[in-house]
Amino acid sequence: MKEQNNPPRSTRRNFLKDTLKGAGALALAGFPTIVPAHVLGKNAPSNRINIGAIGNGRISRGHDMPGVWKYDQARIIAVCDLDSNRVASAKRLVNDYYSKKTGKPYDGVKTYEDYQELLNNKDIDAVLISTPDHWHVIPAIHAVRAGKDVYMQKPASLTIAEGRALSDAVHHSGRILQIGSQQRSMPQFKRACELVRNGVIGKVHTVYVGLPIDDPKESTVEKDMPLPANLGYEKWLGETPFVPYTEKRVHPQADFSRPGWLRCEQFGAGMITGWGAHHFDIVNWGLDTEYTGPVEISATATFPPAGNLWDVHGPFKSETVFANGVKVLASNEYPNGVKFVGADGWIFVTRGNYAATASDPVAKGENTKALDASDPRILNAVIPADGVHLYESKDHHGNWLDCIQSRQTPITPIEVGHRGCTVCLLNHAAMKLQRKLYWDPVKERFKNDDAANALLTRPQRWPYVLD
Repeated sequence: MKEQNNPPRSTRRNFLKDTLKGAGALALAGFPTIVPAHVLGKNAPSNRINIGAIGNGRISRGHDMPGVWKYDQARIIAVCDLDSNRVASAKRLVNDYYSKKTGKPYDGVKTYEDYQELLNNKDIDAVLISTPDHWHVIPAIHAVRAGKDVYMQKPASLTIAEGRALSDAVHHSGRILQIGSQQRSMPQFKRACELVRNGVIGKVHTVYVGLPIDDPKESTVEKDMPLPANLGYEKWLGETPFVPYTEKRVHPQADFSRPGWLRCEQFGAGMITGWGAHHFDIVNWGLDTEYTGPVEISATATFPPAGNLWDVHGPFKSETVFANGVKVLASNEYPNGVKFVGADGWIFVTRGNYAATASDPVAKGENTKALDASDPRILNAVIPADGVHLYESKDHHGNWLDCIQSRQTPITPIEVGHRGCTVCLLNHAAMKLQRKLYWDPVKERFKNDDAANALLTRPQRWPYVLD
């Protein structure tokens, strides 16, 4: 049986040689196994994994913290957010959960405003990073350098250059980092990709990716507002330019509903990364392009009028071409999901009735048939013993916890997450430049295109910079 948990040995070795160049103390034949002394003691992850939650908003409360606290091997012992109201609420939430679980009063959660102070806590083995997109990479790099394992929400980075820096840092550290692309841990996505990888629909020539979009109809020209005393706003802006506070730019103060920063290009790229990070990751899984990238990208998109606070892309169409000629067509006009089309049929896969949070932009029930095909017999095909059998994970957070204990590679490691995010950001660059772009997936540069290469990074505001 071909076990596809990791890239082929030769590809994996070459990747490590490239990313670990100059790190002579690290072994190049495989991922280094660095086990701190505390792992071997009575508080080792084999007994209990102590976790700190960085970012205590909607996705943390509704998805990430519940995803780990249900496991007996894990214990959330710290929460951290720049909004003191959210920190206090998260502490109550976690303490209440453990009180109900144990049947005893519980008050074992520490609170932090500064995530670096949380990382200095040697009792913490691992962290959840559930922050806005622009605050993913820098805390994650600091976390792995501090010896912590990491579960980080997608997308992997704000820019392609940041994603490369994070992947390199993780591999130098030897820590476990799982990207929150939980579709890989849903059985229908694994099944679809396995069928495609085993040639059940013949040679794939086209893939269709349907994404939801944020396209607010109301005017979002906002007046400046007084800064809430509970919010460390200047640090919340992080590496991005300083702009006056308004609630719709950050997150709601009264509840944990969908935050406004998701619709601001200052902090992300819109749904091309928000959901694109999920679906393009599945494209890469099915096409066996997890450790490479496309070579041509073109796209069109509409953007709100200048001056709007919410300024991410609206309706869009894009075409991404890989070196083997496979075309990936993406649009908000296609059904939400991924459709692989081959010479002998097609397979469509989506989430069905699953939603990560109650405020997901696609309501439950919209795409109830999670797996479909041009012929029902395709879905019943038997994968031979010597065929491609993909990595199986039954629960994404659980897989991360298991890998912390075993020191094995998780189902969505950082390089895979980075490559999936790269496809999204390449699409975004093509939307902005409105012309075809040519990409070198080895050098991770656009070919002969200074304007496009300028989009690989963003200016970073001191002191929130990559060192």
